[in-house]
Amino acid sequence: MKKLVRFGIVGTAGFVIDAVLLWLLLETTPLGPFIARAVAIAVALVSTWYLNRSFTFGASRRSIAVEGFRYGSIGLVSSAVNYLIYSGLLLSLPILQPLAALVIASIAAMAFSFFGYSRFVFRR
Repeated sequence: MKKLVRFGIVGTAGFVIDAVLLWLLLETTPLGPFIARAVAIAVALVSTWYLNRSFTFGASRRSIAVEGFRYGSIGLVSSAVNYLIYSGLLLSLPILQPLAALVIASIAAMAFSFFGYSRFVFRR
């Protein structure tokens, strides 16, 4: 249970990084909501790897390169799920704001990522 709570804290930090960067990119660059979200996801993914490694799960016994590859693999699949839900919501509900779609998509991808990280990346 302790890991799940810590994962939620790290996930919240990742969500804030994702949301703030998405907002900043939309407000200050000509990037649209799709490219801006891809950039924000990448930055949030690297940030949460560091936080999950140091705070939630601890470093695995694998080399940092293997751990990073595994984390990135799960993160990319989770991010793809997140991004597809986000894009689907924006395309099917044009009235929906990008940040609202971000919230819904992030919640949907959270369960998948916890399972993947805890079983495939940081399992000892």
